[in-house]
Amino acid sequence: MSYVRTFLPWIVFAVIPSAQWQWGALAALVAAVAVIVQQRRAGAGFDALIIETGSALFFAALAAVAFADPRSAVHGYSAALSSATLALIAAVSLLIRRPFTLGIAKRTTPREVWGLRPFVRANTVITAVWTAAFALTAGVLALLAHAGQGHSTAATAVQVAGFVVPMLFTSRYVASLRTEAGAR
Repeated sequence: MSYVRTFLPWIVFAVIPSAQWQWGALAALVAAVAVIVQQRRAGAGFDALIIETGSALFFAALAAVAFADPRSAVHGYSAALSSATLALIAAVSLLIRRPFTLGIAKRTTPREVWGLRPFVRANTVITAVWTAAFALTAGVLALLAHAGQGHSTAATAVQVAGFVVPMLFTSRYVASLRTEAGAR
C-alpha cells in the first residue's frame, strides 16, 4: 500500500486525459503535497519522502510549463519526462547511498533492522530495479512520443508495466528474503 501512496501523484497524472495535461499536472502537484503533509504529520522523515518530494518539484515545474503554454512541445513528451524524473530521483538516491525504498521499508520494519547490512543491501537492490524500470520506461516512452504515439494505448501499457514489473519484483524479492531468513 505504501508504494501506491508514494506514486499517487503519478497515478493521478496518468489517469487525467492528456488533453487536460495542465490540470493533470496541477492535480498531481496537489496530490504530492497532500501525501507529503499527511506523511509528515504521521511522523515520516524526509528520507521516507524522497520520491514524494521529487514528485512535488517535478509537477510544480510541469504545471508551470503546461499553464504557460498548453501547446508546448513538452506535452508530447510529458510521460517520458515523468519516468525519466523518477529514474533520476531513484538514481540519485542510490548515488547518495540512501535508496528511496529504504524510507518506505522502514515504515513496516522494526527499527533494530534498519541499520543492518542485509536490510540496506536489499533496499539497494530493490531501488536499482525500480531505477532501471523507470529508465527503460522513459526510453520507450520517448521513442513512442517521437513516433507520434506518446499518448497511445501502447504508451499507456508501457507506463503500467513500468510500475507493475518493479512492484512484482519487490514483493517477490522481499518474500524470498523473508523465506531465506526464516530458514536460518
